[in-house]
Amino acid sequence: MIVQVKVKPNAKKQQIEERADGSLEIRLKSAPVDGKANQELIELLAERYQVPKSHIAIKSGRSSPHKRIEICDRPPN
Repeated sequence: MIVQVKVKPNAKKQQIEERADGSLEIRLKSAPVDGKANQELIELLAERYQVPKSHIAIKSGRSSPHKRIEICDRPPN
């Protein structure tokens, strides 16, 4: 499954909102420095979809607030 995500780092609390178009807006506590926000994003999505972190991959937008995330039943290639 591919999920479109808009990330807002440096938030006061973590929050996931589903938009009308099916994409997610995710607020993260971490700053976008040294991959910390991306790591927090993967942890949050793993918890939400109840899959191991290794089953989640950022397909595009690693350094952008707009990301395409792949969530698999098994680790992605």
